[in-house]
Amino acid sequence: MKLSDFDFDLPDDLIATRPATPRTSARMLHVEDGLHDVHVFDLPKILRKGDLLVLNNTKVIPARLTGHRSRDSGQGPVSAKIEVTLLSPTPAGDWTALIKPLRKVTDGEQITFDAGLVATLTGKQDGQGVLAFNLTGDAFDTALAAAGAMPLPPYIEAKRKADARDRTDYQTVFAKEQGAVAAPTASLHFDDALLAQIADKGVDFAEVTLHVGAGTFLPVKVDDITQHKMHAEWGSVSPEAAARINATRAAGGRVIPVGTTALRLIESAAAEDGTMRPWQGDTDIFITPGYEFRVTQGLMTNFHLPKSTLMMLVSALMGAETIREVYAHAIAERYRFFSYGDSSLLIP
Repeated sequence: MKLSDFDFDLPDDLIATRPATPRTSARMLHVEDGLHDVHVFDLPKILRKGDLLVLNNTKVIPARLTGHRSRDSGQGPVSAKIEVTLLSPTPAGDWTALIKPLRKVTDGEQITFDAGLVATLTGKQDGQGVLAFNLTGDAFDTALAAAGAMPLPPYIEAKRKADARDRTDYQTVFAKEQGAVAAPTASLHFDDALLAQIADKGVDFAEVTLHVGAGTFLPVKVDDITQHKMHAEWGSVSPEAAARINATRAAGGRVIPVGTTALRLIESAAAEDGTMRPWQGDTDIFITPGYEFRVTQGLMTNFHLPKSTLMMLVSALMGAETIREVYAHAIAERYRFFSYGDSSLLIP
């Protein structure tokens, strides 16, 4: 298949820059035996007793930093603004990062941020920098919380800067495991009250962890999609989560991941017969039409970018023709798109 097969025209004013308030009031396109315009708060009426929702409990760190590097120009120190987005920790305890402008920072040079946080550039690779910080552990986390901003997606950042509201808005209510630099956005629609109502319906939950990386926003640059290389992200499926998923399947319930991150993780961890195993490691699974799902029986997800790997994933789940109908309906009915946008519940 070609990249153009996953393209569509999206009016710019349908790109959401703030989430619905309250979270559960977001619209939801329920795709099961037709297209049904509902809201996220309708989930308890739609889900069945015995279903299981798979939640990604990763926690977004305030990875966007603004600092300065100073040099002696011969006529006194000259300061330059440097913008940093942390990507992932290295085994050595440093961080890979996007640095703007990277070419202006030399190896060994220091960048000073607020809250006493200082980074030293230790190297460059693949257009990224490697930073060693002066603080570690809890001291690093505390300084980062004070100095950093939430790393909003590029299509929101282009319209406005992150602010205090995003600290709450861009974090799920069940976030626990710190390490993501992008939110599992389908999960942003839940609050504690809705989770309780869903549980009262007899729906179970399994929590897994996939630390969403900035690579989730990388565009596909090849027309032959089989040549695209996916970014890798670290994930973990605990023995308890695996047991819950296996018990649901054995009892005839549906396994429905909330978000493409949870879906990609459980498909990576499942055996060919769908048996879920405890699992930990990096996954770069690339799901395109023709993929045979091992354990996924539905998906709750937001509306995705044209020509993105996530458009390919939902097309694999529902069929490309159905997804074209879904997106045409969503645009005609003015659903809100992308990370802070509305939701869909896709049941093949």
